[in-house]
Amino acid sequence: MTASRLELEQITCRYGETSVLADISLTVQPGEFVSILGPSGSGKSTLFKLLTGARRPEGGSMRFDGQTLDGTIRPFAFMPQRDALMPWRRIIDNTTLGLEVQGMRRAEARRRVLPLFSEFGLDGFEQHYPAELSGGMRQRAALLRTVVQDKPMLLLDEPFGALDALTRASMQRWLEEMWSQHDWTAMLVTHDVREAVYLSDRIYIFSPRPARVIREIIVDLPRPRILDGAARARSAEIEADILDTLFNAPNDATTTNPEEPR
Repeated sequence: MTASRLELEQITCRYGETSVLADISLTVQPGEFVSILGPSGSGKSTLFKLLTGARRPEGGSMRFDGQTLDGTIRPFAFMPQRDALMPWRRIIDNTTLGLEVQGMRRAEARRRVLPLFSEFGLDGFEQHYPAELSGGMRQRAALLRTVVQDKPMLLLDEPFGALDALTRASMQRWLEEMWSQHDWTAMLVTHDVREAVYLSDRIYIFSPRPARVIREIIVDLPRPRILDGAARARSAEIEADILDTLFNAPNDATTTNPEEPR
């Protein structure tokens, strides 16, 4: 998976008469894990629709590795909120789906995917159907389907939102370990402040709709994210600062400069 820089500058988007995104500017550097936090309905998922080409912005520019994102290049592997596994396909054939859509023969796609099953905790479940897997295993299968496409950047839209609290915490820990091992570049949309702090290098906080970036927070926690002692206390400080920002965000907030957490 090659790494490249994502640059968004003054992105605006509307649904009819409703302004959803207003002058959104942000960057994601190669090898970074960046999260987007904001109130429900603030346009976080709309941002992913723009990046994947499902919608076009009304204004602004989107560039990846210096090239304009105009629909002719597809540098993103997208993982939606639900695992979206097809119930009639075995797990091996669910994980190859993205490669097959790109034109790869199923046999070749299987050869590429199979060596990763053990690493993703799915060894021995290749011939099972999705209904036979736990929620966490289904999400790992969905992530495997995403990353095996070998795109430069992962887009993760609340991938653990449907899981119970214990499974979610386990998956967050697993994803952080996998990200560190593989040096992925990733952008995560989430409502979970603790999840964003645990996983991210930087966090962009959106205002209520129409969304603007009201803060950019650098998460100054060491990796790997073993949150004990001083690290746990620091994580709690950052979480409290983010919640304070979210609770007090005005609707007409203006963009602020990048900063360390208060």
